[in-house]
Formats: sequence, C-alpha cells, structure tokens
Amino acid sequence: MASSYRDREDMATGGGGTSAAAAAAAYDPSYVPDSVKTFVSHLYRHIRDRNVYETHQMYEGGFHRLSDRHFRDTPWPPAEAVAPHCDGDHVFLLLYRELWFRHAHARLQGQGLTPAQRAESWDNYCSLFSVVLQGVVNMQLPNQWLWDMVDEFVYQFQSYCQYRAKLKNKTQEEINLLKQYDQAWSVYGVLNYLKALVEKSMIGEILEREKVGLEQFTATDGYDYEGGSNVLKMLGYYSMIGLLRVHCLLGDYHTGLKCLAPIDISQQGVYTTVIGSHISTIYHYGFASLMMRRYVDGIREFNKILLYILKCKQYHQNSPQYDQLLKKNEQMYALLAICLSLCPQDKLIDENVGTQLKEKYGDKMTKMHRYDDEAYAIYDELFSYACPKFITASPPVLREPFTNYNQDAYRLQLKLFLYEVKQQQLLSGIRSYLKLYSTITIGKLAKYMDVDEVTLRTILMTYKHKMHSINSDGKVISSADFDFYIDEDIIHVVESKLTKNHGDYFLRQILKFEEMINQLDKYKEETYRKME
Repeated sequence: MASSYRDREDMATGGGGTSAAAAAAAYDPSYVPDSVKTFVSHLYRHIRDRNVYETHQMYEGGFHRLSDRHFRDTPWPPAEAVAPHCDGDHVFLLLYRELWFRHAHARLQGQGLTPAQRAESWDNYCSLFSVVLQGVVNMQLPNQWLWDMVDEFVYQFQSYCQYRAKLKNKTQEEINLLKQYDQAWSVYGVLNYLKALVEKSMIGEILEREKVGLEQFTATDGYDYEGGSNVLKMLGYYSMIGLLRVHCLLGDYHTGLKCLAPIDISQQGVYTTVIGSHISTIYHYGFASLMMRRYVDGIREFNKILLYILKCKQYHQNSPQYDQLLKKNEQMYALLAICLSLCPQDKLIDENVGTQLKEKYGDKMTKMHRYDDEAYAIYDELFSYACPKFITASPPVLREPFTNYNQDAYRLQLKLFLYEVKQQQLLSGIRSYLKLYSTITIGKLAKYMDVDEVTLRTILMTYKHKMHSINSDGKVISSADFDFYIDEDIIHVVESKLTKNHGDYFLRQILKFEEMINQLDKYKEETYRKME
C-alpha cells in the first residue's frame, strides 16, 4: 500500500506548489471527517473480531481512497483525534500512528518532515514492536500489512540516514534537532529490533520443523486458525528479509544472505504471497549474490522473478505496488545484464526473458564485453541505476564546515564494483580461447595471448579464483559454464552440460499454438459475421 504514494527509493524533493501550501495552512488537526470516523471504527472492529479479509479490504483499499479524497497534501488526523472512535485502544492507536507516519513520509516530503517527526515515527515503531515482542498481541493482521510494516520500517531508516547525511543546506535549528534526536534510527537499534523479532518469533525453528512435516506454516500462509496470532510470527519472517535489505544498504552482503538463509527461495513460500515481499527478496538476494561473485545464483533467481513478472504483471495493474513493480523489474534486467556480462550463462535464461533482455540491453552487453572505457562507463551506468540507495552506518559529525555525506557509501560500493570489473578484463580473453579447445598447451595459449607462460599461469589462477565463490553453507561453488585443469603443461577444458527441461519447451509451444488457434477462431467468427 505504501508504494501507491511514492516511489519508495526515489522520493520527490520538490514542493507541491501553491495548492499544497494552501492545504497545509488550512489543515485542522482536530477535525475528523465522518468518513474517517467510520473507517477507524470499522477497522478497529474488524481487527478486534479477527476478520482478516475485511481488515485487508479496508487497509489495502479504504485507507488509500480516503487519503486521495481528503489527505492528498495534508496529514491524517492525529491519533488523539480518532481515539474516541476506537475506545482509546492502545495497540490499535499504535497501528494507526504507523499508518499516519507512513502517509506523512509518502505525501509530505516536499513540505519537509522535521527530525522531530522522524524521531516520533521511530518511537512509535519501538513501542509497537515492544508490545509485539512482549507477547500481549492476540490478533490476526493481513500479511500485506505486516510486510508493509517491516518494509516501511527499513525504508524510514534508510530515508533518515540519507536525510541526516545532507548537512550542507541545513539550518542551525535542524542541526540542533539532529543533535537532540541523535539516538533515533540508529543502525544498532534497527538491527536489534529486526533480530529480536526473528528470535522471539522462533521463525527459524518453525521453518526447520516444517521441512520434516511438523508445521503447516507455508500451507496456511502464516495465519493461525486455532485462535492464536500471526503477528509476531509473520513479523519475524519478514524481518529476515528486512535484515537482508539493511545489510545490503550497509554493504555487508555475506551477513545479509546469512540472515535470509532459513527461507528457501528456490521454492514457493510465504514470501511469494505478497508481491512486494517477493520482489524485494529476490532483488536484494540477487544484488548481494552479484557483489559476492555468486553470479549463477543471481542469474537463476533474476531469471525466475523476471519470468514471473512477465507472465503476471497484468494482474497487478490495479495494485498500489504496480509502479514499484515496474521499476524493480527494470532494475533487475540491468543487474541481469551485468551478471551475464561478467559470467556468461545464457543456458540459464528463459527464452522470453532473454528476448526482453536483448531488446533492453543487447547493444550495451556487446560493448560491455570489450572492457574498454566505453564498457566501464556502461557498467557504471547500469550499476548506478540498479543498485540500492546505500547508507553509511555511522552518523556524520555535526560541526562546521557542513558538507553532504549521503553519496559516500554509494561511491565506495561503485568503486569496489568497478575494481572487480577491471580485474576481470583479461578473463574475457582467456575464456574465449579456452572455449575453442578441449586441450591446448600452456606455451601455445601464451603465444596466442601475447604473454609469457608465468603470466599466463597467473591469469589462469585468477580465472579460477574469480569464477568460484563461497555459498551460504561455506562450500566452494563455481560460476563458470566450463572448467579446466592443467596436467603436464597441457590445459584440459571440461565444458559443463546443462540438462534441458524439454517439458517446459513443449508446454510453451503448446500454449503458443493454443493462442494462435484462438486468434484464428476469432477471425473466423468475425469473417462469418461480416458475410451474414
């Protein structure tokens, strides 16, 4: 739902113009429209009655419609104003404030959220998560809401880190407020809450028990049909994805993938039931795999999610997350182009995804194989477009001269990535030669590459190193589509053979022919109708 208000990572920084300023000036925090009173009382009743379906309808549809109708440029009424319509329920008001701050972050960026408001949102999340962690919550909430809660928590952390790092044009009052709220949205606080939700929910143990048939977590989509609550359990589940995202923002990809390890992303799971959760999981998993040189893992998962989006995106056109879905789709194509340029694995790509990729980046991928200045510029461009909005974990020093630090983390990650690309410059040459031979002597290959034999052995060892990585289980895995070994100065090349899934090919052709037959039938009917 949150994505309906804004692109979650490219926030508008301009104001809303005269109308927005006028609306803000006319805003009366004590006024609660009748439609909002009805919304709050009904939402409260549905949550209290554990009616997940109606709660989801009001959360996903009602809140969005009322925001467009009454609060396009102004905040919702404060929690104190709506408290009489929900019996002053403490937990419900924490949930309401979570929606209030999410709407404020989405709609009021141009007018400027103060450090105090950002700190209040942090305090509300702390209070809400503390209530959940204490185990006093006995309600069922839609998975969409619980995912959005974790997603927004991480987003607001990222947004605050970017905000506090832009010091150059801040007023002295803003600097003083940053000093006053220096504990808000600390990286330790964010990580601690996410980890606490994972541990307290015992979601890792639940997923392990499910593997041996002792749990029905995936079958029930995480809901509890025996009178219990799904809130802690699902917040713990989604927090594993949140931890992956936070560690990607910090550049700690190994820890991020380790946090996600209990979720088997090679299978359908609860994370796939919410489209935002599905895309965020695979996007960050794929990006982390790219940065750790686990290219095959990244290619395989990007291919699966892009094929899914290609087939199913028309069903999400009315979804509030549709714009974000399209943007992440384009970013993942860019990341897939990078992965395939560094580690050609065309056999892993579905025909339809490959066609789309060729249309979008075919020319650029050809240039990327040259490893000249133009190629590096394209790597730079695609990485900058598709990477997460990195953050620096430590707050800036709040003393003059004030400068902006918000791009420092991004520049560091870009520098490391391009350094890796440059290290692979010679590997493209060695790969093209080895693909031509099943056996070749060291001396002959050294002559072809115009290097001495000692240098060639170094290049071969570099290729071995760059095309191997460590997976989450600590095992060494290969990302190359062929391997080689040296025996008495002779290089023996062994090309891996991928088992083709002929069933999928025949199914695709059957579907194509069925579509053609349907079109011919329609054409035949139209022809007969005209003849009559």
